[in-house]
Amino acid sequence: MLHLKRFGDTGVAIEQAKVLVEDLQRGMFVSRLDRPWTRTPFALQGFYIRDLEEIRQLQKYCRYVYVDVVKTVGDVGVKLRRIVRANGGGAGTVSPSSSASGSARIPVAIPCRPVQISRDAYPAPLPARREADQARKLHSQIVKGMHEVMVQVRGDRPLPLQQVNRIVESLVESVLRSPDAFAWLARVREKDEHTYSHSIRASIWAVMFGRHIGLRRHDLVRLGVATLLKDVGKLMLPDEVLKAHRRDPRKELEYRQFVDHSVRLLAADPQMDPQVVDIVHSHREMHDGSGYPRGLRGDRIPVLARMCGIVTFYDEATNPRGITYPVAPSKAVARLYDLRGISFQEQLAVEFIQSIGLYPTGTQVALSTGEVGVVVEQTHRRRLKPRVMVVLDSDKQLLAEPRLLDMAADDDRKDKLIQRGKLAPGDKITILNDVEPGRFPHVSVAAVRDSYLFSRRRLPAFLSRFLNR
Repeated sequence: MLHLKRFGDTGVAIEQAKVLVEDLQRGMFVSRLDRPWTRTPFALQGFYIRDLEEIRQLQKYCRYVYVDVVKTVGDVGVKLRRIVRANGGGAGTVSPSSSASGSARIPVAIPCRPVQISRDAYPAPLPARREADQARKLHSQIVKGMHEVMVQVRGDRPLPLQQVNRIVESLVESVLRSPDAFAWLARVREKDEHTYSHSIRASIWAVMFGRHIGLRRHDLVRLGVATLLKDVGKLMLPDEVLKAHRRDPRKELEYRQFVDHSVRLLAADPQMDPQVVDIVHSHREMHDGSGYPRGLRGDRIPVLARMCGIVTFYDEATNPRGITYPVAPSKAVARLYDLRGISFQEQLAVEFIQSIGLYPTGTQVALSTGEVGVVVEQTHRRRLKPRVMVVLDSDKQLLAEPRLLDMAADDDRKDKLIQRGKLAPGDKITILNDVEPGRFPHVSVAAVRDSYLFSRRRLPAFLSRFLNR
């Protein structure tokens, strides 16, 4: 339910939602209280909630407040505006977080045809080790290519479009052969991260996603190029806007102009594929119409742009700006799943989650044995049973000799023993959950990657590299 009022004598409507104080969140613009301002310690009559202390103060003095729906920023602003649109201004009180995950699913019928999926379009992946060296070389070329793109844009020179296309074509061929080899390079953050690392990671996720649903090669290249270049317009933004952790409405609107800047820069090249420009133009649109810059919804958003939007969201959720360690993939997946049918087409959101697996390559996981391992490779069609390098024992101490656990093969072997009555079903090893990166700082995921993918020697020779470098 929603209590919505419109005020204003200047010709500009101000939408205010009545919000109980226990539902207040950062980013909301409090425009009115349930009591006179003079009876509270708040000096400003109208302010953004910036921290938990301000919420505690409001809870101390008020039962509910009025929040300006238009000025509220961030995810909560999107939710409020969505609720306003869905309820049409009906009476009541808005609760922008009706569940523990902070998602209030609003059942709104949005026209959107299903996307055709072809799961057998490409052969089963090769082992990651066979593609690892080639993937690492290609990743280095992508980094150099993006550096050249930034140099060219800053110098107001034409984009090195042919170079970018060649690199992405090679990326597509590598991912078609073995998605896990590049998944490692997308998942592990290096010490020399570049400002454009997000675009590189998102491009890898995008091509892996496209392979999973069976996109044709030329569409995979389009999607990869668009995702790689989608943020070039951010070079046109001032640093105080681009790097701000919290943006007021003016800065948020200025930030959103990066999409138009990107479109202008890309469309200026006569050799640029118009569909690539269209993907970039629409990748920040949302399924329910709450995105930008044009407020498109449902079928009006091109399919490849919807996919680009999903991988952009996922990488930003797992690698928020300014944090030391990535976020556990399960949290990002949970957020994406909650937004299915709202911000993202439900079918595509679910397909993307299936494409990377609940425990993507490079994820630290807790096993039912009490041990901790690192997912080193997915099992084709059995995503919950990947290959895991076990590195910590049940006491969370480094193993003297890490061991490779092929969970699918181990399950098959134990199933036969269970059928013969020699084992109980509970003896099978399962993944309990993923582990927050950084929880065990003495484990170096990058070292596990290098020893698994690139070493031709026995793993114990690499034990010293498991220590955090």
